[in-house]
Amino acid sequence: MSKKLSTLSNLSQRIIVGVLGAALFIGSIWFSEWSYFLLFLGLTLLGISEFYTLVGVQGMRPNKPLGLILGAVFFASMFLVQKEVMPGELLYLSLPLLFLVFIAEMYRKKPQPFTNIAFTITGVAYVAGPFGLLHLLGYFGDAYSWQPILGLMLLIWAADTGAYIFGKNFGKHKLFERISPGKTWEGWAGGAFLTILAGYGMSFLFLDLEIYQWIGVAVIVAVFGVLGDLSESMLKRSLGVKDSGTLLPGHGGILDRFDSLLIVIPFVVAFLKIF
Repeated sequence: MSKKLSTLSNLSQRIIVGVLGAALFIGSIWFSEWSYFLLFLGLTLLGISEFYTLVGVQGMRPNKPLGLILGAVFFASMFLVQKEVMPGELLYLSLPLLFLVFIAEMYRKKPQPFTNIAFTITGVAYVAGPFGLLHLLGYFGDAYSWQPILGLMLLIWAADTGAYIFGKNFGKHKLFERISPGKTWEGWAGGAFLTILAGYGMSFLFLDLEIYQWIGVAVIVAVFGVLGDLSESMLKRSLGVKDSGTLLPGHGGILDRFDSLLIVIPFVVAFLKIF
């Protein structure tokens, strides 16, 4: 009886956090460019911090303060350039700033210095890189528009929902058992179908992109979203941890919630810029 009550309590907690989180995201992205900026700046810093905490389990010692500064500077700079507040040429400062990691490591006197350097840079690239590129979707036109960003989020949620429903009811063939035993080809196919269907429907509501662009984005989400999920699962499995963090009760950490988005964003930006 107590076990059943505990399960119901966890489920209720998960639903509440999910609903509140969705409301926060939709509201922040829709309300203004600055509420969107603050939301994702917070996610960038939390995600980088979470990554450094994760790899610290294996004794790695990335330069957390410098990594957070680099991530924040890159994220904010990309935003200001897209807003045309800052000249794009200043983004070249990111290159010497990045190499400060090598110089700073000499003074930290930590074991395995180049391993620490590698993980410091990886944390910035893995989290701040994609979130910084997300600004290119927000400013796909002449001014900020919430449609491409929110539409991308909705497609990822559609993929997750479809994969869960189809996988739970029809899943038999393992997709990548070595990394994520619970995922199945049937679940992936269901998620892909629902995502492409959602992309088609979205083209009639969110008019900032053409129908072929929404379908293309949906296909990218269907393919690379699950690969982003598997990549983060590979990271956790290699470190021997179940969740990336405990910030979101019932949902794990920031990296658990945004693993698909982090991998999808670069592919979506490249697709929309080319086509």
